[in-house]
Amino acid sequence: MIGNGLMALLVSISSFGQSTKGAVPMHIQNWELFERDTTVFETFDGRETMVLNGEAILKNENFVNGTIELEIYANDNRSFAGIIFRKQQDTMEEVLIRCHKSKQVDAMQYTPIFHKETNWQLYREYQARVVFKKKGWNKLKLVVLGPSAKVFLNDGEAFSIDHLRTSNKDGEIGIFSLYANRFSNFKFSKSHSNYGGKPMPRNKSTNPSIVRKWSLSEGFPFQKEDFSLERALKLPCKEVHTENSGLLPISKYIRRKSAGRFENNREYAAIVSKNIEVDKDTIRRFSFDFSDRVTVYLNKKPIFSGNNAFRAKGPQHTGHLDIDTNVLHLNLKEGKNTLHCLVIDKANGWGFMGKLD
Repeated sequence: MIGNGLMALLVSISSFGQSTKGAVPMHIQNWELFERDTTVFETFDGRETMVLNGEAILKNENFVNGTIELEIYANDNRSFAGIIFRKQQDTMEEVLIRCHKSKQVDAMQYTPIFHKETNWQLYREYQARVVFKKKGWNKLKLVVLGPSAKVFLNDGEAFSIDHLRTSNKDGEIGIFSLYANRFSNFKFSKSHSNYGGKPMPRNKSTNPSIVRKWSLSEGFPFQKEDFSLERALKLPCKEVHTENSGLLPISKYIRRKSAGRFENNREYAAIVSKNIEVDKDTIRRFSFDFSDRVTVYLNKKPIFSGNNAFRAKGPQHTGHLDIDTNVLHLNLKEGKNTLHCLVIDKANGWGFMGKLD
């Protein structure tokens, strides 16, 4: 059965009319290939296929709203495969299956890609426990309208995305694979509409304790032995706003020189700061979480260090964020106090969130 949310999304798209494309031939002349180790175009299982490790972007197409479909051949080796959409340079939306994770809670994921860097650690709410076919083809489908999307696997709804995070209103479409996967039957339809649409209803956080504005420094390559807080505090800063949940997706604001290489990334860091003024000496509770690593300073004195990186606490540790994970009781002095958080990241999501009770 089709849920009410999906029905509204489909009706909204249909009301604008559609331009339908058949399956895009898996011929090299139709695709622009990026960072590929393996790309093979061949007939397999009675159909045209592409074996890809990297990105393949469909040439001469710009996508706003509509549907995108793709079939992925069953593969239980550790690998990742999915659809790219609204790609503008190195920032895009991505929905993927984790081929070796069938039946697990994170078998399918959505992540925004900011400046080449994936951010799945920051968006635990956009993943699903699904079952992949062990043989044959798994079909991945997206229905996209404005800031929202619905995701399907083998014609069953997997999850919805209430608010696509990159803010790109249009862009290129294509295929993504980390480690080789075989693809077929890529097709899409575009609505004759502008961006339009409204985000799907979502639970709005009204907690007044959440810090929604931070000062964010420029990013810099991090080496522990060379780090100086005083030097870092001289870097230019800008005021940035968090998402509704309180999440600050740092990669959205900072372009790093080493990105998109997972374990081969160089660590980058930035200073996330907030001034706290009190009219008398007091203690306030600060709850927070981070990715990957952090050192918290109060009035330039270190009071906490932690590591929440992917696999830092065991092979199954994901490094997802929860604002109540870490708690400090800040000894604030009368007048102005400053909280500086050195947030260090290597891959999978550079983020910070906090609340002051």
